[in-house]
Amino acid sequence: MVPFERLEQIAQRFEYLEAQMADGAAGADIAALAKEYSELKPVVEQISAYKQLLSDLEEAELMMEDPDMRELAEEELPELKARLPEAEKELQIALLPKDAADARPAMVEIRPGTGGDEAALFAGDLLRMYQRYSEARGWTFEIIEESATELGGIKEVVAHIKGENVFARLKYESGVHRVQRVPTTESGGRIHTSAATVAVLPEADDVDINIDPGDIRIDTMRSSGAGGQHVNTTDSAVRITHMPSGIVVTSSEKSQHRNREIAMQVLKTRLYDMERQRIDSERSADRKSQVGSGDRSERIRTYNFPQGRMTDHRINLTLYKLDQIMGGDIDEIVDALTADDQAAMLAEMQS
Repeated sequence: MVPFERLEQIAQRFEYLEAQMADGAAGADIAALAKEYSELKPVVEQISAYKQLLSDLEEAELMMEDPDMRELAEEELPELKARLPEAEKELQIALLPKDAADARPAMVEIRPGTGGDEAALFAGDLLRMYQRYSEARGWTFEIIEESATELGGIKEVVAHIKGENVFARLKYESGVHRVQRVPTTESGGRIHTSAATVAVLPEADDVDINIDPGDIRIDTMRSSGAGGQHVNTTDSAVRITHMPSGIVVTSSEKSQHRNREIAMQVLKTRLYDMERQRIDSERSADRKSQVGSGDRSERIRTYNFPQGRMTDHRINLTLYKLDQIMGGDIDEIVDALTADDQAAMLAEMQS
């Protein structure tokens, strides 16, 4: 059942925002007004489409009473009635509570799990998959910390991704990704199973996290690693330790000042993520959501190279287009996970 009273409240709020912006709100307020306006606009458009459909239905039913218009009405009514359930569902989805972090940039952290060198190589494959996906969506993809292996794999990488709805599209990637394939170092042609972990964290705003300077220790050090553009030979690398939580972050760019900025941003993002995880755990103590639970120890996906198959275990989705997926074509997976999450929220609200 669609809550008509709430639809009116949303429409009135949208009109108010529109009027405030047209009247020239103060500089400090205009950004907040514009943000809320842009968030409400697609909802209001969905409301308008739904109301128009109801109006067309009412008009067609009135036409049934007119002998001259009855034949036309008999053609239109079944079509209009058939569209109603889908329109109601789309409106209910538009009205679902939004994750406040959905529109934010994100930090993506990838680390190899079980599997030694093969796991590190797979971690590098995942990094390239997300990089290509970001490029296809027009996002900015910046590697801010990277440690490579001698074989070209990844020991650890942290990437900063900026763009429209980055966290909304990538948040379901958190978890254990498993790969089944024949490693290049395997002479007997045996399939090995390896894994890598992915953590996607919404970037924190300054207003989200206030860090007491007395709670952190900042050390500068000489960079070390396998080489490349993210490693240098000066004492510019920065390591920040947050004593209360035990979180340690490092940054190894060429500028020590820039490294402090990067490390503090990563620290804020991890602390913000910890707080989100705590709140989510309290909120869903009685029900663990299958999608978007953020449980990074959960095996979420298997990439089987011999069969060219990807399986997402949370929604039992199997696709036989592994080459395209590893090339960054993951929209079909993301859309299916988003739809499943929305269906779960709708079911919960209706119960």
